[in-house]
Amino acid sequence: MHGVQTIDAHYAGQEGFAAVYMIEDRGEVAFVETNTSHAVPRMLAALEAAGRAPEDVKFVIITHVHLDHAGGASALMKACPNATLLAHPKAAKNIVEPGRLVESAKQVYGEEQYNKLYGVIEPIAAERVRAVDDEEVFELGGRELHFFETRGHANHHVSIHDRAANGIFTGDTFGICYPHQQGNGLFVFPTTTPTDFDPQAALESLDRIASMGAERVFLTHFGERTDIAPMASQLRPQIERYGSVVEEADASGREGEELDRFCAAQILAEFRSAYQAHGLEGDPSEDPLAKLDVELNGQGVAFAVKKRRYKRAKTAQGS
Repeated sequence: MHGVQTIDAHYAGQEGFAAVYMIEDRGEVAFVETNTSHAVPRMLAALEAAGRAPEDVKFVIITHVHLDHAGGASALMKACPNATLLAHPKAAKNIVEPGRLVESAKQVYGEEQYNKLYGVIEPIAAERVRAVDDEEVFELGGRELHFFETRGHANHHVSIHDRAANGIFTGDTFGICYPHQQGNGLFVFPTTTPTDFDPQAALESLDRIASMGAERVFLTHFGERTDIAPMASQLRPQIERYGSVVEEADASGREGEELDRFCAAQILAEFRSAYQAHGLEGDPSEDPLAKLDVELNGQGVAFAVKKRRYKRAKTAQGS
């Protein structure tokens, strides 16, 4: 036993969609990811079932601040009075002052849907939040948790190597691997949701994880996996192709809705090709979870093009 428990967050009412993890060692506990406030009762129930109390929670850890990873942080911290929240420095700021994050999400989802998905997100006292540095190590019981930066999906993303379990909590950096899509063999795909997709950084983070000699990865979407090398082999060409779409879209001169449609079509075609190449039948657009991911990935690639153009324009103005 490696001391790590997978807890299904039942995000958006779906099983096998998003996971949170509980690490227990010598009476000390850490939670990795928090999903949303709706998942917190599940986390506390797992804690009680393990014979531990909320006071035993030493760390609450988020890989990045996207709300399916960090939306439950304030509720979980309120329930665990001795916990310190650990996050990338850029993520820590949004945890202490989540107002902009909340308002942005409400604009995307609308007030009613936002409340249904995420519940209440409150500020967390700054003294209870600790920004972590690249390569920093924290002790939990008798084990070491090694934090390292893994950009590409988000520019405020960390992954955590639990050396006792020899496993890495990868957040969104090592792709999405839904259990219900694994019936005919491995299928994993990248996530390039807005607003920070960087293909080169994503490839570097992928290689960093794959080269660390870990025995397992703990994916937020979804679960523990030990087939690290095959996963990396599938993810690399897909990320490279997504990067090529950014280049093609940028060079095409398309703008606005035309740009969005082009990116969406290219990403759907790439996803469909990967989906069918790995033994999955049917059209991924008929799978509700896959459909959502394809849409978000298309948006992320389009945003990367717009961001690139904005930076070029700013540079030109300054020259």
